[in-house]
Amino acid sequence: MKQPKINIQNKKARFEYEILDVYTAGIQLSGTEIKSIRQSKARITDSFCEFNDQGELFVINMYIEEYMHGNIYNHKPKNARKLLLNKRELKKLQREIQNVGLTIVPLKLFITDKGWAKLNIALAKGKKNYDKRNTLKDRDNKRDLARIKKDFN
Repeated sequence: MKQPKINIQNKKARFEYEILDVYTAGIQLSGTEIKSIRQSKARITDSFCEFNDQGELFVINMYIEEYMHGNIYNHKPKNARKLLLNKRELKKLQREIQNVGLTIVPLKLFITDKGWAKLNIALAKGKKNYDKRNTLKDRDNKRDLARIKKDFN
């Protein structure tokens, strides 16, 4: 039986932040966590990434619903989960985070063909209010232009 495509996105991140660089990271999960993700019972909208004292990267505030058939070994829904990247990528990200205004936000949670859970994370810079208004204006203009093209054809 083929697994359905799991594609959990953080649409708010592209609106709130200006994306500078994107990485794909593995996630260290327990058994009940991956089972919940395979059922699309996860949310990454309010989550962010943070380094600990040992230089390891963790995703904070990522919500994975408790597995329905899990028993006493079930996981905590908002646990901090370790992200798996190369040492070189981790050092580069840690250097970039030292810049004021830069943060790491998750963009997309997906499952590979091999069954591994992966998280696309982005090095991002927060947008100001006027940048967000420009983004909305551009989106409206594109929609109006598409409508006019459709009516013209």
